[in-house]
Formats: sequence, C-alpha cells, structure tokens
Amino acid sequence: MSPRVASDVEDRIGTIIAENLVEDGATLQTGIGAIPDSVLSKLTNHRHLGIHTEMFSDGVVDLVNVGAITNAYKKVRPGKLVSSFVVGTTKVFEFLDDNPMVDMCDVGWVNSPVVIAQNPRPVAINSCIEVDLSGQVSSDSIGQTIYSGFGGQVDFLRGAALSADGQGKPIIALPSTTKRGETKIVPHLKLGGGVVTTRAHCHYVVTEFGIAYLFGRNIRQRAYALIQIAHPDHRESLEKSAYEIYNVMPSPD
Repeated sequence: MSPRVASDVEDRIGTIIAENLVEDGATLQTGIGAIPDSVLSKLTNHRHLGIHTEMFSDGVVDLVNVGAITNAYKKVRPGKLVSSFVVGTTKVFEFLDDNPMVDMCDVGWVNSPVVIAQNPRPVAINSCIEVDLSGQVSSDSIGQTIYSGFGGQVDFLRGAALSADGQGKPIIALPSTTKRGETKIVPHLKLGGGVVTTRAHCHYVVTEFGIAYLFGRNIRQRAYALIQIAHPDHRESLEKSAYEIYNVMPSPD
C-alpha cells in the first residue's frame, strides 16, 4: 500500500514537530497517516533515533538508510527496531526480509506503557479527528459514526508521559480544519463522539499554526492555548464558545 502524499498543511505540521519536539536520541512511535509520515521525512538530519512503535511504514526505512535511525540509545532491545506490524510498499517488506535489526513482537508487549516508558526521550506522534477546548480527543469516530480504530494511541501517549527520564513527549497532531474549512478544534465533540484520549492525558496538540501544551493547565488556559493554534477564521467564535460553555475568558494566565 503506497503512503498518501502529505498536503501542504500536513507537511507544515510535520516540520513543526520535527524541529521542536524531536531531539537526537529520541525513541519514536508514529501512528498511521500522512502526518506521522511527514514527521519522519523531516528527520533526516537527526541522529541516533530509535523506533519502538506499534506499526511502521516506508518512512522508517528511509531514515535507517540515511543513518538517522540507529536504535543505539534505546534501553529496551538496544540496536533493534521494535514493532508489531507494518504497512507500506514493497520497499518496507524487502527491508524486513531476514533483517536482524528488526524485532517484530507481540502487540501486547510493544504497546505496554511500562515498556514504552523505559526508552529514552519517547515521542508518541498520533493523529485524531477533533479536539475540544478542554483537550478531549476523538480519534475513532465522527459523532456516532465509527470512522476507524484507535490503535495504540492511548498506550503510547501514556508511555511517553510516564517516561523514566522525564523527557517524553505525547503528541496529538491534526490540521486546524477539515477539507471543507470546518474547524477541527471545536467547542465540544460531536454528539456521540468517542473520547479516546481524555483531557487528563492530553499534553501536546499540534496544528499547522503551532503547538499547544495543555498538561497541568486549567480550562481557561487550555482554551486559550488551543484557540491560538486554531485556524484564524474560527478563533473569535471559539472564544465566544469558551465563555458560553465554561464561563471563562480564554487566557494564558
């Protein structure tokens, strides 16, 4: 299966994450989709990256080939690229064939937050459908309609948050709007929409307009941070909604 080419917006999101949230020596989990693939494409100048992920695709192979991924600093199976399944083109399956660098393991172990947290600087990069102003994340449904599975999102976000070195980065990434121009940072999730990642577990949210850090912040501060990375066309209405729903004026303080 060929990966979808990232849009300009998704490409910008990938750049923001790669330049601001991924350090040399980080251990990466990348979910499925154009945004995680875009992040990988921006990491060619990084060094000593590791992979511990539920799945991977062609972008990981490219980073191995340029020397960016070595898995040298990992604490769990150092030197090994750890995953449970792959999705991609012939290139990734040829890379897998009889490759001693790759450990394909049981998903229950790979996705264990306790295991994930042991690796250095774990960075979990996951997409979603929408985020509300309190930081609730819907990843599997549009209202009551199931859109996809949520996979290991919660596992890896928790694992990164619990990192033994305190340098983990749990990331939710999404375009600020749908293709029709509707905001994806919303006053509240659509009726019946599933909360996959709770507001208590939401740390970094990234759109093409920047990064919102939510962990440890109150509702007023969360709404402010999320509105700053919403599309400018929707910021005023989101401010009004924050006041109507939570009886607060969005503020950084």
